[in-house]
Amino acid sequence: MQKLLTIAISSLIAGTLSAADTPNLYWGDTHQHTGNSFDVYLFNTPTSTPETAYRYAKGLPVINPATGMRWQIETPLDFLVVADHAELIGTMPRLFDGDPELADTKAGQLLLEVAGERSSEELMAAFELIQSVGSGIPIEYDLTAEELYADLHGGEKRRSAWDAQIEAAEQHNDPGTFTTLIGFEWTAQAGGGNLHRVVFTPDGADKARQFLPYSTLEGDDPEDLWAWLETTSEKTGASFVAIPHNPNISKGQMFPLETRNGRPIDKKYAEARSKWEPVVEVTQIKGDSETHPMLSPEDYFADFETYNFVITTEGLTPDPTPGDYLRSGLQRGLKLGADIGLNPYKAGMIGSTDSHTGIPAVAENNFAGKGQHDAFPQDRARPTGLGAATGWDMGAAGFVGVWAMENTRQSLTEAFRRKEVYASTGPRISLRFFGGYRFNKWDATAPDLPEVGYRKGVPMGGDLAKPDSGKPPNFLVQAIRDPNGANLDRIQIVKGWLNAKGETEERVYDVALSDKRKKGSEAVGNTVNLKTGQYTNSIGDAELSVTWADPDFDSSQPAFYYVRVLEIPTPRYSLLDAIALNIGYEETGHPATIQERVYSSPIWYTPEPKPAAPQ
Repeated sequence: MQKLLTIAISSLIAGTLSAADTPNLYWGDTHQHTGNSFDVYLFNTPTSTPETAYRYAKGLPVINPATGMRWQIETPLDFLVVADHAELIGTMPRLFDGDPELADTKAGQLLLEVAGERSSEELMAAFELIQSVGSGIPIEYDLTAEELYADLHGGEKRRSAWDAQIEAAEQHNDPGTFTTLIGFEWTAQAGGGNLHRVVFTPDGADKARQFLPYSTLEGDDPEDLWAWLETTSEKTGASFVAIPHNPNISKGQMFPLETRNGRPIDKKYAEARSKWEPVVEVTQIKGDSETHPMLSPEDYFADFETYNFVITTEGLTPDPTPGDYLRSGLQRGLKLGADIGLNPYKAGMIGSTDSHTGIPAVAENNFAGKGQHDAFPQDRARPTGLGAATGWDMGAAGFVGVWAMENTRQSLTEAFRRKEVYASTGPRISLRFFGGYRFNKWDATAPDLPEVGYRKGVPMGGDLAKPDSGKPPNFLVQAIRDPNGANLDRIQIVKGWLNAKGETEERVYDVALSDKRKKGSEAVGNTVNLKTGQYTNSIGDAELSVTWADPDFDSSQPAFYYVRVLEIPTPRYSLLDAIALNIGYEETGHPATIQERVYSSPIWYTPEPKPAAPQ
């Protein structure tokens, strides 16, 4: 980050920025699981390995561990995090291969008894046993979380698997070409509500081997995780980024007003969360977490890949609360920031897959499913093992776009920390977003638009300077379609703010429309052929760029702004499945088409604090 700031400051003094001084766009996935995750193994995908995940991400053909078929990504990724569950990492393969250190324990014997033949049904029963123990929900078996910890997790039982995972990351890391980031997932699930965090480090094997991944079996409160990150960082010199995912199924717990132990969110909590969690995974296979129609009833694009299923066997999620979605979480952050002096939810947005097949295959025409149970189209009408959800309830998403100076561990991590990252539901749309007070309408067509953006404003993830004489901020946005994808429908800017009464509000502005349309209510059209699953780029635009000033700006009110770019309608993978299976798409329970999208990290405006009243 210091390098970028130094470049920007020196360029401002010189009055210009060159193309070589601005960040490059890199695409990746920070959330990939292999057979070292207990659930992947117990979903009957034991051959999934970090080696397969890295080879696939690099563009090589691999044998899909879930289907046994050759699979290949159309465009390679630039970086990948294999983030296997910290809980029991690597112990399932050892247990079912008869390793006496695990097999000769109470928990090991129970799991082998439940799944002795290793059939899909038996392995699923073993998964449900572990899931129930981990979430604290009563089960019929005589096994406690403490016994599970001691028998299959504690001590050095995970060491060999963790060391092997580190070694695979080191072997495939190729700075400047393909980056691996060493990571894991902390999988807390309080009362069945998702509180999961992916954790990665930009550091190498020398530091990663000094610790074992922190799991919910050591502590199931996010504050426990942050304390471990702090202690481990001080002890080893390693640095970390933690990424919450799936707020949509957190049962109101991802953006809370109170901590897990019931105390109001305070500055200490805000400082820790802000330090370790600069971004949130807003879109992935288990649905989209930007917003919900019940929370944003005036947003006619709010109902996108809405996922209504908790991970446990309870079934449907409760009605959404502001603690469940990122837009409302950002609004809560404004309110808390005004009340306690620091915004705990000042987070950027990313997408990633959460694939449990070992390969990040999430193109609509190349979707490998969440896991073994929904890898084949003919199986997607059945439950996946994730609560009541079926295969077709999963979304083919997502990836993260990162504006970094170079494709290396440190440079990518610096971009995450300054929030110069954005979320995609799959397409590689190039998105630039700058905020300031000096942009004009010609900047949107400037041949050196990125340089103009950095020279006159701040990029996504940044903070607006204080305005002169209440002047409204203006924004510069450029979106270019995926070279292998669909044209663009529109650019929207989403604003959230704290009004004079201290209440949160939101508004979605259509700031650029394709095909020379004048009103956002005018649909772009739909070229998808429901019989063939094909579409054309005869509608929409390949590129949209615009400058826009906030017409409702009040310099006394804190606010955030982020960009949402929509593609024209394209076929959802479930339509392609229906055509292949020769059934009506209605039988999948999902629409035939979707409008894929990207979300920028926000830009924030914070007014000067009011002077204290005289005593």
